[in-house]
Amino acid sequence: MTELSQYPALLSEIKAQIQAAQSRAMLAVNVELVRLYWHVGQTLHTRQAQAGWGAGIIPRLAQDIRNELPEVKGFSTRNLDRMLAFARAYPQPQVFSPQLVAKMACVEIVPQAVAKTADKESVLWQLPWGHHALLLEKIKDLEVRCWYLGQTLVQGWSRNTLALQIKGQAHDRHGQLINNFAERLSSPQSDLVQQSLKDPYIFDFLTLEAGFHERELEVYLVAHIEKFLLELGQGFAFVGRQYHLTVRDKDFYLDLLFYHLKLRCYLVIELKRGDFKPEYAGKLNFYCNVVDDSLRHASDAPTIGLMLCQDKDNFLAEYALRGIDKPIGIASYELTRSLPTTLQSALPSIESIEAELNSYATAETHPES
Repeated sequence: MTELSQYPALLSEIKAQIQAAQSRAMLAVNVELVRLYWHVGQTLHTRQAQAGWGAGIIPRLAQDIRNELPEVKGFSTRNLDRMLAFARAYPQPQVFSPQLVAKMACVEIVPQAVAKTADKESVLWQLPWGHHALLLEKIKDLEVRCWYLGQTLVQGWSRNTLALQIKGQAHDRHGQLINNFAERLSSPQSDLVQQSLKDPYIFDFLTLEAGFHERELEVYLVAHIEKFLLELGQGFAFVGRQYHLTVRDKDFYLDLLFYHLKLRCYLVIELKRGDFKPEYAGKLNFYCNVVDDSLRHASDAPTIGLMLCQDKDNFLAEYALRGIDKPIGIASYELTRSLPTTLQSALPSIESIEAELNSYATAETHPES
């Protein structure tokens, strides 16, 4: 029995080696697949330009590949069209270095080890083909597409998560909140915190009546913690709701307490129904001080405060943060996703709908003879 006492450790070690090798193999396959698709698309683009072939050549090519290489998948007419669009979107893939994409996405990108050996210049090969197809379909602006590309590489977004982030227009919300991070945190921590938070936060997964209480909002967010964490972003670990702290025999309760694994710091979130009020900043500053003194480890970065209100006056928010000594951000939250302005203007008003209904009722009551 003594000889087998170390067997569980041996099994765990070998399992870890197998899983790591499988991950490296999958990454290597993806690198080669995406590069192949780019080369096929580039070949199609070049031949179309040289020979003057139209779009009709692609269905014929898809059929012939299927007939001559029946075991090969992924070369349907639709996917060949995507390959062509991929090559046209990135005519010089080597330009998309980790440094360029990191700058456009405001993140730090560390290429995967397999990507370093396979291609030292482009990060395009690191993204799965399904992600590329989604980005090409949904995002036409190159700079915005690179923002999502960089965020996906750093955050590890799945295709479904990427689709949700695009739907929620994440690129317009990151780093937009009112804050004092530059004054209260050293660089690069201040920049990292700025890019980890957003404004507004969208809680459209909740169903709350108009007159809800703040405590209800807390309960519902915790009940939907997976979706809440997805909206907060990558790296947040939930510590507790109504987290109890004691100062000189007096009890205080934090609405929500998180720890950010990458920023290495606590994050105190206070939720308020209605508009932001200047006195909220002082209370949140107090909570951050208490967390720093009672929970923060010596190796942790300073605790951050995040105030979430339904609405805020940016001018008042900026004034409220003057003189506050803790890093605090002030953002709003929405319980329903706002319609784009162009769509809002295209929708009929309540008055026009009522007028239309009245006209139908009149026509039915007094039909023409």
